[in-house]
Amino acid sequence: MAEAVDNAAFHAKPIGQLGSSLNVEDAYRIQTRSIARRIARGERRIGVKMGFTSKAKMIQMGVSDLIWGRLTDGMRVDDGGTIHMARYVHPRCEPEIAFLIGKEIAGPITMLEAQDAVAAIAPAIEIIDSRYEGFKFTWTDVVADNASSSGFVVGAWQDKVVDIANLGMVMRFDGAPVQIGSSAAILGQPFRALVDAARLVALEGERLMPGDIVLAGAATPAEALRPGLHVSLDVQNLGSVEFQVAR
Repeated sequence: MAEAVDNAAFHAKPIGQLGSSLNVEDAYRIQTRSIARRIARGERRIGVKMGFTSKAKMIQMGVSDLIWGRLTDGMRVDDGGTIHMARYVHPRCEPEIAFLIGKEIAGPITMLEAQDAVAAIAPAIEIIDSRYEGFKFTWTDVVADNASSSGFVVGAWQDKVVDIANLGMVMRFDGAPVQIGSSAAILGQPFRALVDAARLVALEGERLMPGDIVLAGAATPAEALRPGLHVSLDVQNLGSVEFQVAR
């Protein structure tokens, strides 16, 4: 199953669902092994992304906890860079807040410990891409598929003194707003996502290390990408980030 998921992402070819009997423990094992295949090809793990940070999304998917996936350097897109649709199956993008980790953390931590562990904060856009046929999947399918994470763009890092509890966020396609939201939609406070990230990675025997990037979760619903788009995100008091979809 890990080979199938990895091949689907590598070749941008959809696969069928993995099966309704798949439990969450096995789904994370599949994710771990599929990412190990990327690392064996020369990629490097550089952080994690959080998913289902919206209560409405949890209810929709019938789950009671967040999910997470790994970020590798092969997934990173330069701010202002260009992506190509041929690399994806069902690409969409979401506005996010990114944390740069400054201190090693893992296991249960407090909100204050999470804030203390952050070296800098930035606006970010995640490119998600479910690799399942017909865009149909269960939540364990999503976990196995690296929580649908496929790419990410991070803007300029800012000092963490910025209060990120309720920042206005506007994502635009070709200059026109397509999603308007607030960072408060990320668990009511994005630092809560970091608390959960430390807890969840520890369950898999991992830690968040200095230099790691953590994507806190989507602040709005995702928007489907198409060729030729210019995508930008403006975050109040934090800055902007952008990328282009090749024609």
